[in-house]
Amino acid sequence: MNKKVIQTEKAPKAIGPYSQAIRADSMVFTAGQIALDPTTGELVAGSVEDQTRQVLTNLRNVLEAAGSSLENVVKTTVFLKDMNDFPRMNAIYAEFFGANPPARSTVAVAALPKGGLVEIEAVAVIS
Repeated sequence: MNKKVIQTEKAPKAIGPYSQAIRADSMVFTAGQIALDPTTGELVAGSVEDQTRQVLTNLRNVLEAAGSSLENVVKTTVFLKDMNDFPRMNAIYAEFFGANPPARSTVAVAALPKGGLVEIEAVAVIS
């Protein structure tokens, strides 16, 4: 297996002992992304829509650094602080994934790092 650590300045630096993503042969496994601004390292203030947009932008940048894209995502896991935010997160998610979205699981969690409202991780292929 060919394994490569993925790191890009276009996404937030890891806030712990983990990689932004790992490319293993033709697969990419991302760490969960929260709504951190990559330049400041601070959580984006605002609604779950604002945070979801930043999360997916960060995720897109990590995937592109690995040689993949949102179009090549096959599975995501969404972590929500409040399941009542699901419809609003889902509307922004649909903007990024379009007509052929990946498989997805969504779970409610007690808390997220830095007080975030949403975190998303992904598995993608490299075409």
